[in-house]
Amino acid sequence: MIRKEELKLTAEWDKTFKKSDKVDHCKVTFVNRYGITLAADLYMPKNADGKLPAIAVCGPFGAVKEQCSGLYAQIMAERGFVTLAFDPSFTGESGGNVRYMASPDINTEDFMAAVDYLSLNDKVDPERIGIIGICGWGGMALNTAVLDTRVKATVAATMYDMTRVNANGYFDSEDSEEARYAKKAAMCAQRLEDLKAGEYKPRGGVIDPLPEDAPFFVKDYYDYYKTERGYHARSLNSNGGWNVIGCESFMNQPILKYSKEIRGAVLLIHGDKAHSCYFSRDAYKAMTEDSKYASNKELMIIPGAVHTDLYDRTDIIPFDKIQSFFEANM
Repeated sequence: MIRKEELKLTAEWDKTFKKSDKVDHCKVTFVNRYGITLAADLYMPKNADGKLPAIAVCGPFGAVKEQCSGLYAQIMAERGFVTLAFDPSFTGESGGNVRYMASPDINTEDFMAAVDYLSLNDKVDPERIGIIGICGWGGMALNTAVLDTRVKATVAATMYDMTRVNANGYFDSEDSEEARYAKKAAMCAQRLEDLKAGEYKPRGGVIDPLPEDAPFFVKDYYDYYKTERGYHARSLNSNGGWNVIGCESFMNQPILKYSKEIRGAVLLIHGDKAHSCYFSRDAYKAMTEDSKYASNKELMIIPGAVHTDLYDRTDIIPFDKIQSFFEANM
């Protein structure tokens, strides 16, 4: 028998966005194939009738469902979808120990388990399920779309390929065998230090205080995670961050290797001023070059938008486009 862990879930509304009076909301839990119990917010259009299309939402990497994934989920529920915003394994209100670890495999499974949950929900049409991944979870969403044939449509907003950035550094500035070896050696040494200390050392979240000479993208993250705009007490990026060795396995696992085999529709959305825009441009190229399934792939570039604009700027996030994309492809 598959058993759930008893999780302590917050009863009050503690999101970084206002509660909508157009949707019903409740906390739910579900289990992934590793036996980890995940916590999620389920959003349902008020007075919903019949079986509805559904969307699972997660991200950014190091965020929680009370931040922008919940915002996306609530807005899409207002537009007629059953939506599920979840905390990944080892983070937020979800289960899994040790805390603040990440895994390309387990985190892809988190998305697939969310699809399991929606597929078995009696309010959902299991033939009309899509996913939205934000930032680092945009890459995870694409990886899920490769593996999960039930996913009819995928949106990746302001996408990061977390395996690429861990292996190559920002802007591929550390893309060399020697640089990778040095990073791997440092993490292997840290493993032993953690075991001797009896605890895992946190890397630290978004840098605080913010240096005056910090790169713009660091300031961009600070403006979201460390201010009233997006701060949340359970968010890794707002606080202590991942463990130093938390993303070790991302170093040699390219999650987008088979992306050109995604048969479902994909919409990549990115701001042209985002430091991370190269991830979406390259992912789109990889999905469409020499692919039999290029015709239902789209890249939408938002003029003037920076990376975190697609976290919560409802005047910039193209929700009309996202809605029409899912309606057309699910």
